[in-house]
Amino acid sequence: MNADKAVYEAYRVRRWVSSVAEILHENGPVTAQPLVKAVVGVVIENPFAGRYEADLTPLTAPSAALGTALGERAVALLGGREVQSYGKGGIAGLNGEQEHVVACVTTIFGNALRDAVGGGSAWISSATKTAAAGTSIDIPLAYKDELYVRSHYDAATLTAPDAPRPGELLICVAVATGGRVHERVGGLTVAETRA
Repeated sequence: MNADKAVYEAYRVRRWVSSVAEILHENGPVTAQPLVKAVVGVVIENPFAGRYEADLTPLTAPSAALGTALGERAVALLGGREVQSYGKGGIAGLNGEQEHVVACVTTIFGNALRDAVGGGSAWISSATKTAAAGTSIDIPLAYKDELYVRSHYDAATLTAPDAPRPGELLICVAVATGGRVHERVGGLTVAETRA
């Protein structure tokens, strides 16, 4: 993948992680099509670990490569199904700061992610934190074209048992093929946003 090459040129990558869930029901009737949720993360060296730096541009400037590569990998895990929801985030290792993750997932990253998943006009929900290796992160999901579609408020969880190490960042995205299984609490619908 060309996107991977751009990531390798801009960041020191240790590993990629991913997970896929196919959900058929939530104690109700089995759905005709499963809800598929995919999460992909990349573990990179944090150049600012252990010190305060006012200018985080070295993380932000090349972050389109991260958005593209993570988005392409997430789409591939859906097996040709359309992306309806997305989210982003990550974890800074204990020698880093939450702001180091945020620097990697700003608008530059978000615009590239949108392009990689086939578009999207809504703000991309995110979650970031500082934590020890093996800590799980719940990436919030929302409908990609309209934030207020309640059926698509959801999350996908990623856990990397050995990441992020103290001097690393785990940057991740999540995508889904639809809203929650058995959603039925009303609100704006996808159909209404397309009308």
